Amino acid sequence: MTVSGVGVSPGIGHGPVYVLTVSVPEPPEGATYQGEADQEKAKARAALERVAGELEARGVKAGGEAKDVLGAQALMARDPGLAIGVDALIERGTAAARAVYESFATYRELLVAAGGYLGQRVADLDDVRDRTIAVLTGQPLPGVPTVAAEPYVLVARDLAPADTVLLRKDVVAAFVTEEGGPTSHTAILARAMGVPAVVAARGATRLRPGVRVLVDGGAGTVTVEPSEQQVAEALRVSRIRERALDAAAGPGRTADGHPVPLLANIGGPGDVKAALDSGAEGVGLYRTEFLFLDRTGAPTREEQRDAYRAVLEAFPHGKVVVRTLDAGADKPLAFLPPPSQEPNPALGERGLRMFRAFPDVMAAQLQALSDAAEGISGRLQVMAPMVSTVEEAAWFAHECATMGIESSGVMIEVPAAALRSKDLAAVVDFFSIGTNDLAQYTFAADRQVGGLSALQDPWQPALLDLIAAAVGEHGVPCGVCGEAAADPALACVLVGMGVATLSMAAPALPAVRAGLAGHSLAQCRTAAAAARGQVTAVEARNAARAHLPGLAELGL
Repeated sequence: MTVSGVGVSPGIGHGPVYVLTVSVPEPPEGATYQGEADQEKAKARAALERVAGELEARGVKAGGEAKDVLGAQALMARDPGLAIGVDALIERGTAAARAVYESFATYRELLVAAGGYLGQRVADLDDVRDRTIAVLTGQPLPGVPTVAAEPYVLVARDLAPADTVLLRKDVVAAFVTEEGGPTSHTAILARAMGVPAVVAARGATRLRPGVRVLVDGGAGTVTVEPSEQQVAEALRVSRIRERALDAAAGPGRTADGHPVPLLANIGGPGDVKAALDSGAEGVGLYRTEFLFLDRTGAPTREEQRDAYRAVLEAFPHGKVVVRTLDAGADKPLAFLPPPSQEPNPALGERGLRMFRAFPDVMAAQLQALSDAAEGISGRLQVMAPMVSTVEEAAWFAHECATMGIESSGVMIEVPAAALRSKDLAAVVDFFSIGTNDLAQYTFAADRQVGGLSALQDPWQPALLDLIAAAVGEHGVPCGVCGEAAADPALACVLVGMGVATLSMAAPALPAVRAGLAGHSLAQCRTAAAAARGQVTAVEARNAARAHLPGLAELGL
C-alpha cells in the first residue's frame, strides 16, 4: 500500500509511524465566568502573552528560519485586533477560553477565504489558539516525542512550527501531513532541517501507529510496510545521491564547462547562511513581501535598506535579484487593502498592479533598494512581479532608473508576457520566470489546490513551450526562479532551452549542481527537445531522463 502526496523536502526516511493527534477540546459554547470582567480580561491577556513569549523563546533557541516563523506566530498572539475581540466577548459574559476560541475563529475564516500563502498559515493560527486555551484551562498541550528508540516517521493532520523546531534529524526520520502545501511552514522548516517531508497526503493519519513506512520526500510517496529489499534499494540510491552531492562543488556548470550560475531563493537576511552553506553564487529571488507581512504599517525606508544591504554584502561577487513587493491575492497586507472587492483576487490587483496603486510604498521601496546598493560591490537587480504588457514593463524600468537603480527586469508569470517576450526585451535588462504562477495562469489551476497538482506539474509540455517562448532569441538573459529549477532533471532541460541562471531553495542547490555537472550542454539540449516533443508531463519527464543517463548514476 502506498499513500501519495506532494513531496516538499527530498530524501528517504523510514521507521515506525507516530501519529500526532491534537486533543485540546473546544471550550463549551456559552461558557461563562465568575468574578469581574477586568479580571477575566487580564487572565486572557496573560495567557496570550505567555504563549507569545514561549514561541519567541523557541524561535531564538532554534535560530534561522524557525526564528522568523515563530516570531510571526508570536505576533498573532499579540495582535491588537484579537485582544479587542476577546475583551468585547468577555464584556458580554463569555469565559476567557471561549472568547479566545471565538475571536480566533474570525481570523481563521479570513485566512481560509484568502487561500494560498495565508490559507496555509491556518495551522499556525490554530496552534496559537490551542496553546492559549490550554494555558487558560490548565491542560497540557499534546507534543511529539523528542527522544525515541529509533527515528520515527511523524504523521499529523498538520504540524505546528513550534513543535517542528524542537525535532532533530536523529529523532525524526520524516514528516508526513494530510494538509499543507509547498509554502506551508511545515514544508519550509522541513527543508531547512534537511528532513524528508510529504504534505497533502490524504488518509495519512489513518495509518496504524507503529506500522513501518518508507517515505520518499522527492517523489511524495509513503510506502506502508515496505519489504527489506525496498528499504535497502531506497537507502542504496540515497547513499549514492549523498556522495554525489558531497562531491559537487564550485560554480554551476555543465560537464563541458558551460556556466550556469546557481542562485538561492530567500525571504530575508535570515536565509543567507543556508544559501551560502549550500554554495549559492548569489540570490535569484529575494521575496521582499516577507518584510511587509504581519504588520499594521509598511516597514520604514531605513528598515528596508538595512535588510537589503545585509544580503548584498553577503554576496560581494555575485548578484542579488530583488522582487519588489508582491502583495495582493494570497498575500494581502493590512495596510494595503485592495481598491475594490475582487471576486477572483488571483486575477485582480496584485503584484505590479497593486504596487502602482500605492506610489508612496513603491517609491520608498525603490529608494531603499537604491540606498542599499550604494558603495556595494555585489550587483543589485530589481524585478517587478505580475507584468503582463510592454507598457507595464517600460513604466517599471523608468521608475527604477529614476531612483538610480541600474538593472531592472520583470517576472514572466503571465502567458502574455512569455508570448511577447521579444517586445518586453526591448525595455528591460533581464527576465526571471516564475514557473509556479506561470503554470497557474496557463492551466487555470490554483497553485494551492492539491487536487489540481497534476496541472501544476512543471513538466507539462505546454508550460515548457511557454518557457521556451520567454527565453526566445532576443538577447536578454532569462533565469528561472520557480520550483521547477529545483528538479535536477528539469534544471538540465531548462539549461538546454537557453535559461541562463537557476534559482531555488538553498537545500536543492547541491543536487542541481551535481546534475548539471554530469551532462554536457549538448545532452541538455537533446533532453529539452525530447521533453517538448511529448504530449503529457509523465512522457516529457521520461523522455528527458532517457537522454540524461548521469542522473540515475548519481542517484538523482
